[in-house]
Amino acid sequence: MKILITGGAGFIGSAVVRQAVALGHSVVNVDVLTYAANLANVKSVDQSPHYAFAQIDICDLAALRAVFDTHQPDAVMHLAAESHVDRSIDGPGAFIQTNVIGTFNMLQAARAYWDGLTGTKKDSFRFHHVSTDEVYGDLSLDDPAFSETTSYDPSSPYSASKAASDHIVRAWARTYGFPVVITNCSNNYGPYQFPEKLIPVVILKALHRQPIPVYGTGDNIRDWLYVDDHADALLTVLSRGKLGETYNIGGNNERTNLELVHTICALVDDYRDDGFDHKSLIGFVDDRPGHDRRYAINADKIKNELGWTPSVAWNDGFKATLDWYLNNETWWRPLVKAGQFGDRIGLKT
Repeated sequence: MKILITGGAGFIGSAVVRQAVALGHSVVNVDVLTYAANLANVKSVDQSPHYAFAQIDICDLAALRAVFDTHQPDAVMHLAAESHVDRSIDGPGAFIQTNVIGTFNMLQAARAYWDGLTGTKKDSFRFHHVSTDEVYGDLSLDDPAFSETTSYDPSSPYSASKAASDHIVRAWARTYGFPVVITNCSNNYGPYQFPEKLIPVVILKALHRQPIPVYGTGDNIRDWLYVDDHADALLTVLSRGKLGETYNIGGNNERTNLELVHTICALVDDYRDDGFDHKSLIGFVDDRPGHDRRYAINADKIKNELGWTPSVAWNDGFKATLDWYLNNETWWRPLVKAGQFGDRIGLKT
């Protein structure tokens, strides 16, 4: 297939791009290159004849229409989004603009293109909208995991903007017969994650022996999914998912934030092997507003219908992630310099 992937220079998007090209698909990477995007993420494939890049803002409808006309894709994977909850609290406007208006524009451009197709190409075209489990809101410790029929109850400007985009995509399917699939994933981790997110922050703080901040008491629970597993699941849904359906993608790795931080600290202990206890760096800070207590994914549907399950175990995934950051300082070091976002996590440069 020729796949138009939005946000393909970001953390999850670049994993999809790399994997899709490796599988022999042609990829058109559409990305505006905001602060969290990095073309170094796709350097391993950017010389491939099966790869093309277009620097386009998904809020620019005319540019989107032009890229569809130029590249004539067989499918769309829409991953472009503002995604950092803390940033959404500080500045929600960008999240509404990109996640809601941008998705609307993508649907308008893709539907106009699809309307002009004929025959097999029109019949096989699909629009895969990639979303998050955060649209479902909060779970108590005893609640069953989120399923595809769980009611939406977003808590942050980020999750509200993603919930809105999910509803818009479903409306385009129902009103216009537009061929869509939707996926909602749990928290991702792995190589190339922008260093403002929890796991890279903890890794880099531990490596620099700086205080590691943990919200509240650290008892918030998340399900963690290795990013390459997620990319594999997304491509599986794109090729074999049933049109009009939603699939939840989880890692089967529920842990408290404090357990996660302890895991990373223990890995750094092993790496340094100098007797220093990196858990001693942990400090508890005021909780953020609207902080959801627990997310958990029931991924039975994708397992039963498409045969997909995650392949990377918790300890293996975090060891691989730490190794990647250790071996790729030239990637992350420029990103933490003051003036970009280093001041947000207080990492000395």
